Amino acid sequence: MSEFGALSLVPPLLAIALAIATRKAVLSLFLGIWSGGVILTGGIGLGQTFDWIASAIGDSVFHAQIIIFTLLLGSAVAMIWRLGGSHAVQRWAGERIDTKRKAGVSAWILGIVLFFDDYANTAVVGSTMKDISDNLNISREKLSYLVDSTAAPVATLAISSWVAFQLSMIESGYEATDLAASEIPNSFTVFLESIPYNMYSILAIVMVGIIVLSQRDYGEMLAAEHRSSKTGKVTRDDARPMQDVKSELGEPNVDDPRLMSFVLPIVVLIGVTVGSALYTGYEPGASLYDMVTGADYALALIFGSFAMVATTYGLGYAYGVLSLSESVDTTIDGFGIMLTAATILVLAWGIGNVVSPVDEGGLGTGAYVADFVEAFLTPEVLPVVVLFTGAFIAFSTGSSWGTMAIVTPIAIPVAWNLTGSHNMVAVMVGMVFSGAIFGDHSSPISDTTVLSSTFSGADLIDHVRTQFYYAATVVLVAAGLMLVWGFTRITPFVLLPVGVLALIGIVYGLSEFDARRRGVEPKTTQELRDVAPGDD
Repeated sequence: MSEFGALSLVPPLLAIALAIATRKAVLSLFLGIWSGGVILTGGIGLGQTFDWIASAIGDSVFHAQIIIFTLLLGSAVAMIWRLGGSHAVQRWAGERIDTKRKAGVSAWILGIVLFFDDYANTAVVGSTMKDISDNLNISREKLSYLVDSTAAPVATLAISSWVAFQLSMIESGYEATDLAASEIPNSFTVFLESIPYNMYSILAIVMVGIIVLSQRDYGEMLAAEHRSSKTGKVTRDDARPMQDVKSELGEPNVDDPRLMSFVLPIVVLIGVTVGSALYTGYEPGASLYDMVTGADYALALIFGSFAMVATTYGLGYAYGVLSLSESVDTTIDGFGIMLTAATILVLAWGIGNVVSPVDEGGLGTGAYVADFVEAFLTPEVLPVVVLFTGAFIAFSTGSSWGTMAIVTPIAIPVAWNLTGSHNMVAVMVGMVFSGAIFGDHSSPISDTTVLSSTFSGADLIDHVRTQFYYAATVVLVAAGLMLVWGFTRITPFVLLPVGVLALIGIVYGLSEFDARRRGVEPKTTQELRDVAPGDD
């Protein structure tokens, strides 16, 4: 057990509770970190507080790279706006994507296709669909849900940065067992066997499809969609969008906006990011698998976003729209629209330092939770216990990867010792993925939640509040299926279709119930609104 015991839970839970209650994410995160400083030092704790915040960037190359990526993306977004690319894609989409269903399906499919990295996924899908969805009066809360729920879940089911990290965690878990090296299976084989048991991720992606195809909503999302459809307000009146390009930059002065100003930078971002990732993973004699699993995805994202910015500079010069001086000024403005997101990311990582292991200067929150639940483990309920343990750690720390690093090396030896089954180990891998992503989707201090809100232009807390209803629905169905599996060992290929049918029934049932309760229709189907040239 952590030497701080249950006190180690106070900082993250305080930050989350304050964020939801006050909708002031920056203040809430800071107070959460400060409470950790008080607990650790037994005094005022301000010095420790700022040490944690500073080390969130200074001691982590990965975190610094993500901040650079975020700022460069802000620059690219601002440049595309000034070039008129956003208006051009809005006009193009207006001729083809003229209903909410088509827009939702487009975001859903695009999110599935961009499986290689969740950060790049949120950036591309959010940036591409934001103006289109605004034109159709789709709430920013809805768009951020579509973005968030097809980013990390998709990345855990295909070859990606997530899988590369989890493979190393599988190896660490097996090293903690009493198995000889010759008896340990290939970690990639274990990952492949875990995919059908990663039920939250699979069903979360399916849930997005159900929502966009049925056009039905419930909970806070139903209210947000009716507000947007009836008033045209894609965010609530007192919302604080994570980025608002129009209010920051004004209208672009472009008489003839060109679609190439939007499409080419996005294509360059994807192409250079993928190419750079493969290049950073290349060694003589390396296979494609080796290149993918050995890639430096954070560095690849920087290369991709830098190339995206450089492309917008070239387009501005080629079209005679922006001079070099104007492009530089726009870049600085673009950094500014990402300032809120960057601040929240740093503070969220600061909370991560607070809850890190005691020997790393934190309170040991993850170890405390993991130790606490070991008393409840039996083979039948082990998968569900691991699911919710991972979910709670991810929710309270805001880190899916941190959750994987904490839980996987513990869950694998426990599963092996309880059952002696490699299949149960694969189940654990799927459950860790599922728990980490559900906790991530539910937490306002998660970096992927922050970035999903940022690139869709949503208020962070509004995104969390509206998405939680859907995330909770999916995780409860997944938990129910895994309980059935635990006692019956029915194949997941039978259970998953049952889960899909359950989600369809729940969506229809809850949408009808909530609509009657609120006195509104269970779905909104308003089509494209008229857009004058230059209008947003």
